[in-house]
Amino acid sequence: MDATTSGTPTIQYHNIPDQPITTIVATQLPTFQRHQRHCFGDSSPGEFPLSANPSIVLHVLTSCNLYPQDLAKLEATCSFFKQPANFEPDFELSLSELAALDMCQKRVIFKPMTTEQQQHLKQRCGGSWKLVLRFLLAGEACCRREKSQAIAGPGHSIAVTSKGIVYSFGSNSSGQLGHGTTGEEWKPRPIRALQGIRIIQATTATGRTMLISDSGQVYAFGKDSFGDAEIGIQGSKMVTTPQLVDSLKNIFVVQAAIGNFFTAVLSREGRVYTFSWGSDGKLCHHTDSNDVEPRPLLGALEHIPVVQIAAGFCYLLCLACQPSGMSVYSVGCGLGGKLGHGSKTDEKYPRLIEQFQLLNLRPMVVAAGAWHAAVVGQDGRICTWGWGRYGCLGHGNEECESVPKVVEELRDVKAVHVATGDYTTFVVSDNGDVYSFGCGESASLGHNPENHEQGDMHANVLSPKLVSSMKEINERVVQISLTNSIYWNAHTFALTESGKLYAFGAGDKGQLGVELGANQAERGKPELLDIDLC
Repeated sequence: MDATTSGTPTIQYHNIPDQPITTIVATQLPTFQRHQRHCFGDSSPGEFPLSANPSIVLHVLTSCNLYPQDLAKLEATCSFFKQPANFEPDFELSLSELAALDMCQKRVIFKPMTTEQQQHLKQRCGGSWKLVLRFLLAGEACCRREKSQAIAGPGHSIAVTSKGIVYSFGSNSSGQLGHGTTGEEWKPRPIRALQGIRIIQATTATGRTMLISDSGQVYAFGKDSFGDAEIGIQGSKMVTTPQLVDSLKNIFVVQAAIGNFFTAVLSREGRVYTFSWGSDGKLCHHTDSNDVEPRPLLGALEHIPVVQIAAGFCYLLCLACQPSGMSVYSVGCGLGGKLGHGSKTDEKYPRLIEQFQLLNLRPMVVAAGAWHAAVVGQDGRICTWGWGRYGCLGHGNEECESVPKVVEELRDVKAVHVATGDYTTFVVSDNGDVYSFGCGESASLGHNPENHEQGDMHANVLSPKLVSSMKEINERVVQISLTNSIYWNAHTFALTESGKLYAFGAGDKGQLGVELGANQAERGKPELLDIDLC
């Protein structure tokens, strides 16, 4: 089940659209006679024995961790769940609203909020605790918040365990590994300076790393500028150990994304802030590349909560959570059609990508590659758009698509995760199968034929192809990360449900976390790293 479920026709309770429930609410219920024995005993239809013990019902609803749309269904089918429950902290709340509030209180980013902050978030999400719960669950699903994760950065790599311990390895010319040195590391090494700090999210760029703690603090190291280009521009100094970003100390951050010339962060209230790349107003403000003050992303998203951000080459995607459903906005450079609006023009303010409504697709996860983008729909469909070079869109050609287009080759696959890089795309299905397509340079697609007659592991792939080498490991893959840079040889990570991490692709700087042989610069077959991310 997914908190973004919706369909037609819909019935709204607290503005949460749900799947058709006509069999529940549209069909006439049979008339019960009091002398008949049925599940209601001697009570009137719509009542049941536990109605005399609402505290037990509330405990069951909370402990079962129901999704918001399930709680809405209860309100739709039985007045008992809709009427005020007379419980603290708000005697006017229904049982389903109280259950949603209790489940919100379990979330790490919601628990430390003051009552005033919680009420503000409630109003921002649409005035219902069920909508707040949907917002929190959607963010956790998109970003693997509080779960293990791996980041295949440009030349260096970051791995975060489920306990929040961070390992780094690979290129370290700017101190981006956080060990206080500038020497390369060929094996995963824990960042000692973060001892006692639980990290829940990480992001990388060329020569730079950013980490976010469970208390919403942001640590950065490597190149010290938020607005650097990938090459050619260097900050005034290098930071070789994690340092708090002072300008973000008053913002509880839950995610960060680094694009070329800019950095973006997402607050726990769903607000987006950007650093730099505003010299000509490209991101709603006018600042220089050395600006260290976060600027709110103005325009359409000022009053709409965002659950996920994704940055590519000079553009930003935002997955927004509205009472009417999930939607995607884009802003920045439109070259190649990567903003998804049917043109190649720039957008200085976030603009809704309308094509998903025409496709009847409800976005669940967004991914921004260097020059192309992808979305996973709630129904498991995959859409791609942007520059189609090397077949990275998966449509069997190298043509550009200026609006999202469904990948027909995956029509029989229910996708749950997508990752994009420099002209490369990976898709993970609900059964753990992995598909890849696009640029085969550095063997980062994972297709490793046994002999030359079966193909070249560096060949470009124009349509989705099953990564058989990942299927052979007999592990369920839950996350893929690949290098999202046009200046570095790419490598790829595959994280399994059991916390095992596999790597393949370029490893010339130690970014694979495994030692390569003499004259060897890459691995075409997934290699298991000596690290447990559980």
